[in-house]
Amino acid sequence: MAKKLLNQNAKFVDFLVNTVEPDFNFVSKPINRFKSKENKENLSKQNKLEQLINLKKKINSIENCNLKEHAKNTIIGDGNINSPLMLIGETPGELEDSLGSTFQGEVGELLKKMLLAINIKIEDVYSAYSISYRPPEDRKPTSLEIKRYSIFLKEHISIIDPKIIILMGGTAMESLIGHKNKISEERGKWKEIILGNKTYPFITTYNPSYLIRYPENKKYSWDDLKKIKQKIQNLNIKI
Repeated sequence: MAKKLLNQNAKFVDFLVNTVEPDFNFVSKPINRFKSKENKENLSKQNKLEQLINLKKKINSIENCNLKEHAKNTIIGDGNINSPLMLIGETPGELEDSLGSTFQGEVGELLKKMLLAINIKIEDVYSAYSISYRPPEDRKPTSLEIKRYSIFLKEHISIIDPKIIILMGGTAMESLIGHKNKISEERGKWKEIILGNKTYPFITTYNPSYLIRYPENKKYSWDDLKKIKQKIQNLNIKI
């Protein structure tokens, strides 16, 4: 009886081996799980890039927009699209509009210094604007314009899917949460917003361009940066 079972097992093993596809290779080496993680990150990056391209097409399809008509470029975002940290500014300035990139010139240099103060490199974060177009003569966008583009900002956040959002300036704050309270009253407070089925923690602080005009408020931004650093540590986020 035991011999019969052994013979049956042997036939079953032969059946399995002989039915394997001819180009299937058995590998004795252990699975490289780091490579597998890298492949997943690459797939995620590719998927996000495709979604961002589609988002740009949607924004460009808007008609009868004073902002769009006067801007040179549609600015979506820059940096690491897989970053856990997303910075959202107000609107592009003249230099950003000309170059087609976020946070350039003196504003960009200040932002770099602010992030380095909490050991973060600007290339390791993802930066965007609440509105992708530079307003004529750098005027403040109207509440109607902010509301019109807020749907795209929320879709943008869902695509990047960050762990933390930093809103820089009143326009960014109004675009995300829908009201225009004084930034001096709202800054430095951690809040949450639900987009789709995900909850995103965010904090509001001053825009670097504002700090250039009013440097006396840099001390408040430093307080906000320390809170951001602490939040990153509390959530065990790697940047």
